[in-house]
Amino acid sequence: MDKNSVEKSSMAEVKLVIFDWDGTVMDSIGRIVSSMQAAAGLTGLVVPSSHAVKQIIGLSLDPAFALLFPDTDQAQRSQLFEHYRDHYTIYDTTPTPLFNGAEQVLKTLAEQNILLAVATGKARKGLDRMFAETGLGHYFVTSRCADEAQSKPHPDMLLQISKQLGVAAANAIMVGDTSHDMKMAQAINMPRVGVTHGVHGAEVLRQFQPKAIIDDLPALLPHI
Repeated sequence: MDKNSVEKSSMAEVKLVIFDWDGTVMDSIGRIVSSMQAAAGLTGLVVPSSHAVKQIIGLSLDPAFALLFPDTDQAQRSQLFEHYRDHYTIYDTTPTPLFNGAEQVLKTLAEQNILLAVATGKARKGLDRMFAETGLGHYFVTSRCADEAQSKPHPDMLLQISKQLGVAAANAIMVGDTSHDMKMAQAINMPRVGVTHGVHGAEVLRQFQPKAIIDDLPALLPHI
C-alpha cells in the first residue's frame, strides 16, 4: 500500500471539512494588509509592517488590534475599526480573487456528501457579503464568525460547529493557512490540513502536526 492509500484510509471517516476564509479560500491578504495600514495612518498611529499585519490575519479584530497597537485606548480602537471597515469595504480596490480551484473543490466535496463549514475571523456581515459576492455560500451548511465565538486560536468556533452538526472532532478536518487555524484544531484533536498559499509557510504549519501540508486547494482532495 502506497503512502497516499495509507493517508486516505486513515481519514476515511471524514464527514465534515471546515475552511478558514481569508488566505485559504479567498486571496484577500493584500487588501487586509493595505486596509489595516491605512486605518493606522488615519487614526494617527505608527503604521505596522506588512509582515506584522499578516501575523494577525485570522484573529478577531479586538485581539488583532491589541497585538498591533498595544498602547491604544478604546476610543482609538473604535476609530481603527471604523477606518479599517470603510477602507476594506469601500475604498481599497486591491483584488480579492478566490484561490485556484476553490469552487471546484467545494463542489467535489459536496457531491461526496461531505458537510462543509467556515470558521473565520471575519464578522458575520463580512462573511455574508463574501458569500453573496462569490456565490459560494450555498456550499456551506454552517459557519462561525468573529462576532459569534471566541477568537482563534481558541477552538470555540470548531466546538460550536461540531456540536451543531453532530460530528465528532475526529470525523472533521480543519483547513487553514495560519498557525491560528492549526492551533485551534490541535486543541481539540481535530485533524487539520495546512495550506501554504496564504500567510504561513510549511515550516510554521508543520509545527502543529497537520495530516498534510498542501500548496493549493485541489491538492486537498486526495487527503479526504
